[in-house]
Amino acid sequence: QVTVTQTPSVKMIQIDESVTINCKTNTVVSNDCPGSYTCMAWYQQKPEEAPKLLIRYAVQRESNTPSRFSGSGSRTDFTLTISGVQTEDTGDYYCLSYHNDPAFTQ
Repeated sequence: QVTVTQTPSVKMIQIDESVTINCKTNTVVSNDCPGSYTCMAWYQQKPEEAPKLLIRYAVQRESNTPSRFSGSGSRTDFTLTISGVQTEDTGDYYCLSYHNDPAFTQ
């Protein structure tokens, strides 16, 4: 079982600033996905909406994810960076470790 610790829990920033969100796992998570590995994904969730997949395999943006979002990291330390935050980026962000393809793709 993988335990994921995400920081910070709350972050308030100004428009056009950059922000980083960090996730640390208690066991190694592979970037060599898909396959029989534990992988890392990042989601955005807005009120009354399902979580939206932003990044899978730690670094791979979904086709509809703006380029200001980027994922980095490996093994036990992962980061989501938003470079130049926009008003529409307001929401909750989650990292998720998973096997095979991540859930909540719709």
